[in-house]
Amino acid sequence: MKRIALLRERATTAGSAGSTGSHCPASGQWSPEGEPHVVHTFFEGHVFPAHNGTATVWHRQYLVAESR
Repeated sequence: MKRIALLRERATTAGSAGSTGSHCPASGQWSPEGEPHVVHTFFEGHVFPAHNGTATVWHRQYLVAESR
């Protein structure tokens, strides 16, 4: 049975990284380690894939609001 995370749990796990073969802790934009310009969208629970044929660590990307 799928476990539904509480909002507080999502906030604490949202910044963490995930490696190839592990489950995505939070939906959003993710980049492979060392390549912040490469962005993929993963949904919570999705299994992180390999990048360019090798295992990698995925880091969540955050949008920075522009100040006006």
